[in-house]
Amino acid sequence: MRKAKVYLALLHYPMNNKRMETITTSITNLDLHDISRVARTYNMDGFFVVHPSPSQHRLIQNILLYWQEGYGGSYNPDRKEAFSLLRAVYNLEEVLARIKDETGLYPETIATDARVYPNSVSFLEMKNIIGNSDKPYLILFGTGWGMQKDLVESCSYILEPVQGGATYNHLSVRSAVSIIIDRLLGENWFA
Repeated sequence: MRKAKVYLALLHYPMNNKRMETITTSITNLDLHDISRVARTYNMDGFFVVHPSPSQHRLIQNILLYWQEGYGGSYNPDRKEAFSLLRAVYNLEEVLARIKDETGLYPETIATDARVYPNSVSFLEMKNIIGNSDKPYLILFGTGWGMQKDLVESCSYILEPVQGGATYNHLSVRSAVSIIIDRLLGENWFA
């Protein structure tokens, strides 16, 4: 059992579009469902959805209400349990402050990106760092065409990209989360 507390944040701003311009992306229902399920399956300590728009927060709350207090919660208790980890916040600073309030420490931040950075760490190296630490960690995932370069470079660690052996590399964020969290927190099947 790991000692480190590990959190996940799905960021919607500041993101890049395909022209590498700064944008805010929209909340998608499937991201909330699927990433909540991953966070619960891998016993993560929290899943933060970061969006600056109050109207998008109302959308998140409506989805959560249905699956936690409405018919969805009684129909599918597993989904209700997974959604118990989701917290909607307005910015990354709020995520960092909440983790500090919970753990007493600011988390080490781990950026994920489909692009290669010169100081990227391997999945195995990051898995070992997390597994041998009692610090809190926050794994950041971007939407759209990814997080802005300065945000990625400001993180404590930058993970190597998921490589599928093809020149095409544009996974949905839900797929990337599943692969990356399994590589970092899953069983050591390769040992």
